[in-house]
Amino acid sequence: MGANVSGGRSDCDGDGSLLRRPRFDDIPESCVALVLMRLDPTEICNLAGLNQAFHRASLADFIWESKLPSNYRFIAERALGDTTLSTLSKKEIYSRLTKPNSIDDATKVYMYSLFFRLQLGRTSKRLGRRVCNSEQIHGWDIKPARFQLTTSDGQHANNQCYLDNPGSWVLYHVGDFDVENPNAFTKIKFSMTQIDCTHTKGGLCVDSVLIYPRCSSLGKEVTSWLQR
Repeated sequence: MGANVSGGRSDCDGDGSLLRRPRFDDIPESCVALVLMRLDPTEICNLAGLNQAFHRASLADFIWESKLPSNYRFIAERALGDTTLSTLSKKEIYSRLTKPNSIDDATKVYMYSLFFRLQLGRTSKRLGRRVCNSEQIHGWDIKPARFQLTTSDGQHANNQCYLDNPGSWVLYHVGDFDVENPNAFTKIKFSMTQIDCTHTKGGLCVDSVLIYPRCSSLGKEVTSWLQR
């Protein structure tokens, strides 16, 4: 009589006992946390409900600190008032800062400045020194450039100035605008023009457009850093 052979298969170790297949719970929390740090907050929260290991890993401070701005302590002190930051986890700080917060009892008008960061000429390093190639710079000293900004609530600002200081990044002030309701969207349009068909222009490098609080210590620090 022939013997029947089952088509199933079991994994066994050397002494014949069954081996348990790996599960999500077997992944070290430190490894899970390193993976979560590379995800956005929504994905982290979704995976935290997968099991206890993922939930515990999702509470790690270094995960949420990587999602906070570098000046989060300054912002939190202003927005959270008397709350002692040392008593809050980084996840709690992130959660509170992402909710609408009133600053100065909601009486403060938020004032911002807008700048273009521009440079005439392309810089490079030669023998360890920073040098500027000014061969392509022309046309910017004949007439001033015109900077403008408008907002969706009807604010306007403009400024005119000549572009100078070849080889150096310079912040050119476009104008200022106010935001009375921080919870409402404010659309901003900005431009830089120098329309003159009588001559050509060249050699302009555009790095960025910056918006930051006007007359604040943070704004002054940004200005100082960008103009170095």
